[in-house]
Amino acid sequence: MTESNAFIISRVFDAPRDLLYKAWTIPELMAKWWGPKGFTVQISKLDLRPGGVYHYCLHAPDGKAMWGKFTYREVVAPEKLVFVNCFSNEKGGMTRHPLSANWPLEMLSTITFAPAEGGTKLTIKWEALNATDVECQTFNSSFKDMEQGWGGTLDQLAAFLKR
Repeated sequence: MTESNAFIISRVFDAPRDLLYKAWTIPELMAKWWGPKGFTVQISKLDLRPGGVYHYCLHAPDGKAMWGKFTYREVVAPEKLVFVNCFSNEKGGMTRHPLSANWPLEMLSTITFAPAEGGTKLTIKWEALNATDVECQTFNSSFKDMEQGWGGTLDQLAAFLKR
């Protein structure tokens, strides 16, 4: 069986760790920056605890809705969040990636917030979870796209933190 490699991206933000953590854990704040560039959060419900869920709806620039869901495994304020994320439907059921039939159904996300010179270092580790060989191959071959996608999301987070 093919295994997925971990995709890791880090950035230092000119912001205190507590603020960066809050930006990831307060739905009203997440709605101001979460998602790819050009997307807006329209619905955002969060139950921040192990077993709790963040369920959200993004609207694409063309108006299409895209639902997603995090199911939290670990919540260690203000140091770490671990959750399983997936695409979902309006009711919170798991769905396939709307643009990639071979994308893994579930992703294990580990977000860490560490003090760093100049602010806080945010590290995102993303891994395919319970994935088939084809899904692992799709994930492993998509790092360049993930770097671009996460980069845009982190740019939006940086702009939000400056406000």
